Amino acid sequence: MPPPVRRSAFVLSVTLALVLTGTAAAGNGGLAPPSPASPNAASIRDIYWLILAITGAIFVIVTGTLLLFIFRYRSKGRPRELEGSQVRGHTKLELAWTAGPVILLAIIAGFVFWKVSDIGATSSLPDSQAKGAITIEGHQYYWNFTYPNGAISVDTLRMPAGRAMKLTIRSADVNHSWWIPALAGKLDAIPGKLNHMTLRATKLGTFAGQCAEFCGVLHAAMLAHAQVLPAADYDSWVSRRANDKLGLGKETFVGVCAKCHGLAAQGGYGPNIAQNPLLGDRKGLTNIIRHGTGKMPAVGNDWSQAQIDATIAYLHKRFAQGASGGGQG
Repeated sequence: MPPPVRRSAFVLSVTLALVLTGTAAAGNGGLAPPSPASPNAASIRDIYWLILAITGAIFVIVTGTLLLFIFRYRSKGRPRELEGSQVRGHTKLELAWTAGPVILLAIIAGFVFWKVSDIGATSSLPDSQAKGAITIEGHQYYWNFTYPNGAISVDTLRMPAGRAMKLTIRSADVNHSWWIPALAGKLDAIPGKLNHMTLRATKLGTFAGQCAEFCGVLHAAMLAHAQVLPAADYDSWVSRRANDKLGLGKETFVGVCAKCHGLAAQGGYGPNIAQNPLLGDRKGLTNIIRHGTGKMPAVGNDWSQAQIDATIAYLHKRFAQGASGGGQG
């Protein structure tokens, strides 16, 4: 093999090795999807691996054949103006590369439809198997979750392990998409339309996600989390949260207000409000949260009165009373 060909082959081999090494080292952040924590996510992962295996095999075959042809049919010092031997027509080969892709696509389509039917089966469980219903509401730029007993959480969805839960999603303003990769595929939140999913988490833990639909300036701050608890702990948390005014207020402040005004209300995208006397004005705060003011949108135009009261109570405790001393936690 001539020196230039050897150098090219060496560079190509090293480059491919580095790419594969980096991908392997990345683990779930690169080649592999997150470890599934629900049957929905397991089916999606199976589809991913099948398509990756087929496309990876095609890549290796095509690239390997290309390198083989480069080496096998190189000029070997032949003058550029002199044509090499020509191969024209090969019926069996032409049939193979026509039928092969059709067969592969049929395999992929069949497998995908099979797995999608599994996902659909868990999404249409009867009421007797799906306990309770959680409403997910997308806002610019946070998630509001309402539980069967009226309890509310912001940005972090709590779920019981091993229990099928019905999820209903909607949007209060623009298109959003709730996506926790370890639990399921994307569930779109569209204004004026309700979408549904039934989800049964199989692993304990907190699973990260995000809004998967570009929804505006603070889209990057619209993160999502799902915390899967033992069923008894979930029931206990939902029961406590219904009466946990300050807990809901703090979560609402962190998930909604702090994204613009900062965790210490020191300002950021929005102005500094830590010393604002309006924080002690219940009526004024309610009006701003409901209707907005200036550049501030009506972030809580559809909040329940309980969430409004909880947020104002927390703001009053954290800033209005504790402003001179730096506030309270």
